[in-house]
Amino acid sequence: MPGKPPVPPQILARLRAICLALPEAHEQPAWVGVRWRVRSATFAHVLMISGGWPPAYAQAAGSPGPLCVVTFRSSVAELDPRHYAEPPFFRPRWWPDIVGLALGADTDWADVAGLMAASYGKLAPKTLAAQMKSGRALT
Repeated sequence: MPGKPPVPPQILARLRAICLALPEAHEQPAWVGVRWRVRSATFAHVLMISGGWPPAYAQAAGSPGPLCVVTFRSSVAELDPRHYAEPPFFRPRWWPDIVGLALGADTDWADVAGLMAASYGKLAPKTLAAQMKSGRALT
């Protein structure tokens, strides 16, 4: 969107490497930011919050920005709504299994890789999720 800050290139590159390593994952521009999908399901979405925009994300993250965030799916979040409730995590209200994570200098990228893989596994067809679990897709 014109006038809105893009996702920092170094964050986008790290997420891209993590997400595109998963079977049949593909990247698309989203209505804001970038998303990664398996078939038609979005398993990760990264964007910048700036000046309180987009408002739903700014409200969920508790920050008007500037802040780079990624949202993803988590079975844990569905089972225990308190899980992922403390910064750098936040809980958007639009789906019970959505989690947000603020990305920055202190981000543990190994943890991010695990979270993206779990989100992918939650949404991927069983045959693709099985490839990931067997390690065939990540070698």
